[in-house]
Amino acid sequence: MAEGGEMTTNAAAQRSCTKQNLSKRSLEYIRECPAKRKASWGILTSQGSWADRSPLHEAASQGRLLSLKTLIAQGYNVDALTIDQVTPLHEACLGDHVGCARILLEAGANVNATTIDGMTPLFNACSRGSASCVELLLEYGAKAQWETCLPSPTHEAASRGHSDCLELLISRGIDVDQDIPHLGTPLYVACISQQKQCVHKLLHAGANVQKGKFLETPLHAAARQSSTEIVNILLEFGADISAKNSEFERPVDVASPRSLVERVLLLHEATPCSLCQLCRLRIRNYIGRARLNLVPQLQLPTILKDFLQYR
Repeated sequence: MAEGGEMTTNAAAQRSCTKQNLSKRSLEYIRECPAKRKASWGILTSQGSWADRSPLHEAASQGRLLSLKTLIAQGYNVDALTIDQVTPLHEACLGDHVGCARILLEAGANVNATTIDGMTPLFNACSRGSASCVELLLEYGAKAQWETCLPSPTHEAASRGHSDCLELLISRGIDVDQDIPHLGTPLYVACISQQKQCVHKLLHAGANVQKGKFLETPLHAAARQSSTEIVNILLEFGADISAKNSEFERPVDVASPRSLVERVLLLHEATPCSLCQLCRLRIRNYIGRARLNLVPQLQLPTILKDFLQYR
């Protein structure tokens, strides 16, 4: 029994020593931890440092402007990255926090930073529908359109119905007919998503009414979605009712049987286009997409200028 008691006492002593050692290590780690975290969050290190998710990301995503200013003043890297290469500016734009986005940009944040999936702050702003963030980013030199197959802000705005964002991008001279293989054109995407306002914006900006996805036209897309209003808009802008897709189907062939869209298409097929409509289409084509914005400056009666602009 005495021997057993002695063993128990020794085990207790060992446990006590172990706890003391662990406590010392814990205190040392706690002292070191802020420095390690700050290094990983980009304080006084080169740009592009990796981070899991820094306090700067949290402040930007939640719109905490004062906290963001304080952290930047303390030396946090405005371009600190998460594992997916998301920057605080990405977070601010996705959250529609234009004040935070401005502070980050004024501090030198990379306006064209891309995530591991190729998303830019401008893409995030268009996804959220934040026209104020879109305008701010463009002022700071955000690239409105990329030549590669990176996620497209234009297609994102068109698919989500954010017409204000789309209008800002159009004002920067983007190619409204940009064709991304797996998506098609912005007009096609807008028709698929049944975003009438965006369809209007794109067509008024001179988008090619025939360009969709491969041989599938925007009119095919609208007919499939049974979107009568969009079908009528496309027809008014000269959509070819006889165009065939890769399966040799016309828009009327892909419309739901006995639907209102089918009736509209059949009626249009049987009714000749008016001379006024033919003249308008011909004049707009002659002017060209790049010069459509100059129509108000033409020496013509206001009623004719309005007619050419579908007003």
